[in-house]
Amino acid sequence: MYRIPFAARRLNGLSLLRAQSSFSRSKSSMAAVDGSSTEQQPSSLTSRPIASAANSPNPVPDFNDFKAAYESKSTGELLRALFCFRVSRVRFLVNNAENLLRISRSVFGGTLTDFVLRNTLFGHFCAGEDEVMIRPVLKSLDSVGIGSILDYAAENDGEPESARVQEFDPAPDSIRRVREYDYESERQCDKHVETFVKCINDVQSLGFEKDGYAAIKVTALGNPKLLARMSQAIMEAHRLFEQFDIDKDGTVSREDFETAYNLLFFSDGETAMKDIFDQFDPNHTGNVDYISWGMTLSPRDLPKIIANCREVGPLALATPTEEEVELIEAMYERSRVLAREAEKCGTRLLIDAEQVRFQPAIDNLVLDLQQRYNSKDRSDYPIIYNTYQCYLKDAKERLNNDVQRAERFDFHFGAKLVRGAYMESERALAETMGYMSPIQDTVEDTHESYNACIDFLLEHSTKSDQKVELMVASHNQRSIELAIEAMNKYGIDRESSTICFAQLFGMTDNLSFNLGKHGYRAYKYVPYGKVHEVMPYLLRRARENSSIVGGAARELCMIKSELRRRRSGLQPKMASA
Repeated sequence: MYRIPFAARRLNGLSLLRAQSSFSRSKSSMAAVDGSSTEQQPSSLTSRPIASAANSPNPVPDFNDFKAAYESKSTGELLRALFCFRVSRVRFLVNNAENLLRISRSVFGGTLTDFVLRNTLFGHFCAGEDEVMIRPVLKSLDSVGIGSILDYAAENDGEPESARVQEFDPAPDSIRRVREYDYESERQCDKHVETFVKCINDVQSLGFEKDGYAAIKVTALGNPKLLARMSQAIMEAHRLFEQFDIDKDGTVSREDFETAYNLLFFSDGETAMKDIFDQFDPNHTGNVDYISWGMTLSPRDLPKIIANCREVGPLALATPTEEEVELIEAMYERSRVLAREAEKCGTRLLIDAEQVRFQPAIDNLVLDLQQRYNSKDRSDYPIIYNTYQCYLKDAKERLNNDVQRAERFDFHFGAKLVRGAYMESERALAETMGYMSPIQDTVEDTHESYNACIDFLLEHSTKSDQKVELMVASHNQRSIELAIEAMNKYGIDRESSTICFAQLFGMTDNLSFNLGKHGYRAYKYVPYGKVHEVMPYLLRRARENSSIVGGAARELCMIKSELRRRRSGLQPKMASA
């Protein structure tokens, strides 16, 4: 039987996990790489100097070098970029994009509408529609030292339109609970697996010199409502540990366990209680901490546990039904199919972060995959990466807990750090439900959290016996500069697989191309797919650029400088705002 590790999540207010899944992602999110609303830091085109820039083992590139950023692009591509950034700053067009597209398809037809999109937004933010079309783009990136992270960009907000089926099942004390799932979505999830497998294989078949990455979303592998239910159960299992931790020292002794068990459950005798404790403490240390507790307890165990509850409480109500356990198993098996394919192809698999109400379930699925496929006995490097949204107040604690799990259970650790993708929707949901927002209070707090997590992982990589790999997925120049400074502090070479940098395709080329030029492991997050399938992605890109006024203005300025340079035939000078 598989074991689902319970991640240590200290979020305020369990009610967020009971919220309706109709709260969709923030309109100004940056799901793939970085949170737009938290991304901005006041800066001019000349960044603050870093002491180790010139003669250090890892020099800081000149990110104002617009010639290096754009010399591989044609003038037509630059003019298209100029158009896209300008259009995305027009609020009326961005806010009414869905309606305008609907009208366009109705009046001009889908063929003409898709043709216009293919030569504007789609052409700028997406690499193409299939493997054949994206090959030249990937080859061009590889020629200037930039790798690719493939992402089949068809998006679903988790609200399927097909009919839903309701089933009722008995609960303790004759309480009846409604389980509402869309069984058509199970077939859709199976189709998503086929799509992701193709994406993983595309990474291998299109591979050039750099290590290959593919990105997937867990909400495409299981019903979002199931993920929310599973997250709720995880939170309640965490609260159960806190009840057993009587002296609040972070561990549960055998005596603490027996005392709490007798208070909360009907006992089957001392022998049965001893057997339960020994499952959590297989090495017979006499103590259980949360890491061991979480890595041992599985959703299948919860029905057995609540059968002996003295009273019905949140844990009993959150416990999965037999039907839900079967759906969870199916979701886990889908994820393992992808992990096995990634392992076979030598492709690193990035699991995207999503909304807070889904994240505990996603974390547990990722930990299950990491323990299996990142094992030192199975691989020389991490196959599975989890994503950490550093705008969350608990990001550093969660990262630390997961690093400890990797150390204790002897598997390589892979992490992608982003600022966050759902700030506005998370805050709106928190306000509606009446709990404290899980998001950092200020943008400065988010910057501090992000930079501290980079430093923590780089330092840890120099001390661990396991392989630690970090992807700095950010459009924030200062964070990249600080990461390079930390690399020099801890003696990490720019060519080491310990760290790489990633930005979205079509954005902040001054960062990606200058990193690649100076030998850093730089990547572009490269989305692809049919035009009509990736429209949600394209509209999100437009919204992000509309909200990142400062970043878009800087990019516009640099593109204009490069166009002026080409017209004049002069060598580039520093771009100025």
